[in-house]
Amino acid sequence: MAELKLRSHDVTTGMQKAGARAMLRAVGMTDADWDKPQIGVASSWNEVTPCNLSLDRLADAAKEGVRAAGGYPLEFCTISVSDGISMGHDGMHASLVSREVICDSVETVVYAERMDGLVALAGCDKSIPGMMMATARLDLPAVLVYAGSILPGHHNGRTLDITSVFEAIGSCAAGTITANELGEIERKACPTEGACAGMFTANTMAAVGEALGLSLPGSASPPAVDRRRDDDSRAAGRAVIELLRAGIHPHHILTKAAFENAIAVVNALGGSTNSVLHLLALAHEARVELDLDDFNRVASRVPHIADMTPGGKFHMTDLDRVGGVTVVLQHLLGAGLLHGDCVTVTGKTMAENLAAIDPPAPDGVVVHSLDAPIHPEGGINVLTGSLAPRGSVVKVAGLTHDQLAFEGPARVFEREEQALDAILAGSIEAGTVLLIRYEGPKGGPGMREMLAVTGALKGAGRGADCALVTDGRFSGGTWGFCIGHVAPEAVDGGPIAFVRDGDRVRIDVHEKRLDLLVDDAELAARREGWAPPEPRHPGGVFGKYVRLVSGAERGAVTNPA
Repeated sequence: MAELKLRSHDVTTGMQKAGARAMLRAVGMTDADWDKPQIGVASSWNEVTPCNLSLDRLADAAKEGVRAAGGYPLEFCTISVSDGISMGHDGMHASLVSREVICDSVETVVYAERMDGLVALAGCDKSIPGMMMATARLDLPAVLVYAGSILPGHHNGRTLDITSVFEAIGSCAAGTITANELGEIERKACPTEGACAGMFTANTMAAVGEALGLSLPGSASPPAVDRRRDDDSRAAGRAVIELLRAGIHPHHILTKAAFENAIAVVNALGGSTNSVLHLLALAHEARVELDLDDFNRVASRVPHIADMTPGGKFHMTDLDRVGGVTVVLQHLLGAGLLHGDCVTVTGKTMAENLAAIDPPAPDGVVVHSLDAPIHPEGGINVLTGSLAPRGSVVKVAGLTHDQLAFEGPARVFEREEQALDAILAGSIEAGTVLLIRYEGPKGGPGMREMLAVTGALKGAGRGADCALVTDGRFSGGTWGFCIGHVAPEAVDGGPIAFVRDGDRVRIDVHEKRLDLLVDDAELAARREGWAPPEPRHPGGVFGKYVRLVSGAERGAVTNPA
């Protein structure tokens, strides 16, 4: 096995490494272990959120797999934060920031300890892309392991998830349900450990992991409480050693074609808009040229075929029941909409993996056939125009053809909280374009998700007759005509900074346009004397983040290289 030690010779070999060996003996290594490759088992386990609770169990299984294949596993943990708990208040500023901290911290430990490979275990919206980014940056043999999704809850014959609670808040404020009913929904929405149940960001990024080839095939859909998760984790531990033997590194897997596969699956599933941000960031770390135009190009040829929440009816457990993400991958491959020759962490190609699994055909209910899609184009579109010269992102899954164009007067809010107060007060009129600014990567900072706003808007009965535009972003659980990631953001002097109450805003998904219907001379006059507001958090982790972060159109990355 000694030939598989890419870097750990630095801490095990020779007289000068006696000090390092002494420390390693104290954690359990013996003379029989010095020639074994050392594999980092990086986990975002914590007790902060249900999304990551299963990862301590899965890390143990991954270590078993590493040992069985002849390696030596060394487990360590990184942070993660709960989007659901931090939603709707100042804590959400830290969510996207945590993606960068996760990536940086995993890189730091693996680099310092001279590990030869990595099993990366993640369970929530930012830990999954953070771990992916770390594997790309380190470029050591690595396999991503997903914690699995939570089981949906049930109440009065209705299936529940976390978005049900946020929508119920708006319904309670509007008087359409009682406080007792809200309490019942709250108590029943999250019955087990695992990530949010719908095709929200965590499950979208788990599907992306399969589509990219960073995760083992078939591993995205089983729920967190399912013991198949343990089997997948053991297999991941063994797979890292096989990747070492084969000399397969992330740069062999993370190609432009693999990113196109990931975009195709997001569109077919009607996945989260956050996937755009995270795929751009991952491509940056992998040194792959990817831009917003690629998302529209793929969406134009890949239909939306999975009827998944929040826009549709079904949860990840339902997709698992009919065969999982592999059903979608196989169906796309058979239609020539997937690159089957991409290398994956099995050492085989995507096409070879799918042939070995032989997934069933679409069931026609959870997953439609390409001949009878839910929408003829994909679920994610990028809009540009006078309000978003560098782009914006909209999720069209769950919207009808008639809802893909909207024009109305703007009602401007400088922060998310102002918009939420107005919604709960019942002061939003039909036909309004709510515009929330200074919530971008720098201006927020951290580009807050706005599930509290969008959930309340839907619950208050305004989900279908209003639109929302922001330089912030949305939860994967968001439903409705919501356009985020507007770039340039307000703090950088983007046009969104100069919108006033009553200005007409036109959104046209058919034409991929987002326009402010104010003439250039008027906008130029509004720019006179403008200066961005002072940073809300000039010091600490937020201060560093603001000084480094790029725009949303580049993935909001903080690694300048």
